[in-house]
Amino acid sequence: MKRIKKVMTIIAVLSLVVSLLAGCGSSNTGSSNSSQSTDTKKPAEEGAQVAIILKTLANPYWVTMKEGIEAEAKAQGIKVDIFAVQSEDDIQGQLKLFEDCLSKNYKAIGFAPISPVNLIPAISEAYKKGIYMVNIDEKVDMNELKNAGANILAFVTTDNVKVGEKAANFIIEKLGAEGGEVAIIEGKSGAASGEDRKKGATDVFKANSAIKLVASQPADWDRIKALDTATNIMQAHPDIKAFYCANDTMALGVLEAVQNAKKDILVVGTDGVPEAVQSVKDGKLAATVAQDPAKMGATSLQILTSAIKNNVALPEVGKDVEVIPVDSILITK
Repeated sequence: MKRIKKVMTIIAVLSLVVSLLAGCGSSNTGSSNSSQSTDTKKPAEEGAQVAIILKTLANPYWVTMKEGIEAEAKAQGIKVDIFAVQSEDDIQGQLKLFEDCLSKNYKAIGFAPISPVNLIPAISEAYKKGIYMVNIDEKVDMNELKNAGANILAFVTTDNVKVGEKAANFIIEKLGAEGGEVAIIEGKSGAASGEDRKKGATDVFKANSAIKLVASQPADWDRIKALDTATNIMQAHPDIKAFYCANDTMALGVLEAVQNAKKDILVVGTDGVPEAVQSVKDGKLAATVAQDPAKMGATSLQILTSAIKNNVALPEVGKDVEVIPVDSILITK
């Protein structure tokens, strides 16, 4: 009897093993079927036809522009590639980004140059390849562009002379009939947007007999440099009443210098970045002249995609470029 039970046990074990092996076999078949279904996936999304090269994403202004471009791309149902360097000093790095784009299949490129001339070699090469281009925010040197045998579809920007005028008129209004000494903190020397803002503010200040412009110095769009520059100006001109700064990053640095000196001095910035707007709300910065970088970016993308869609001809070398202005507003408390 014991022997019969032992035999039955062996038979049961063997049956179980066979069953398990059969189960493993069906599992492998399922895996094979799954692999076949993976091979029949939908084709990958088509690559971007448009690239946008900004200055840097270390500044909220350019982050806002990037977001405007992405929102417009989503509205159009397209893909766009956006590039930027680490800082607004990296002239060669930005040129390298543009040159890298030329080795890809982009039909259109938008760009915001760090300087009026740093991207001209790549712009010239892009023009020869038949690539549509739009210049954003900072204007390239059009004479140098012509000499390089290239041209662009359009220049999308804020009227920066008017930006400087708005800021200066606000300062004059706040100072009242008494007026006083004022200073300008410029951007990077030679940068068109900064030069235009400086011109707008300078012309307004000099036209008012109650205002004395005692200093106008560059701080290269940099917060720490602006802090140091403002500190030096206040030491040289202890009676100064106001600073106009060509961007908000510098304005926040100047504000820190003013607070360190425990002085009551008006500080007005430019761009309307979130930190500056909050500072205005808090009663620290007196004002900022806000641009609309999101709209600038979206408008630039619209021009480029329209050119691709309608297969427009490239503009002739030397032909006047259409300037598309995007308005600014004065933000006060």
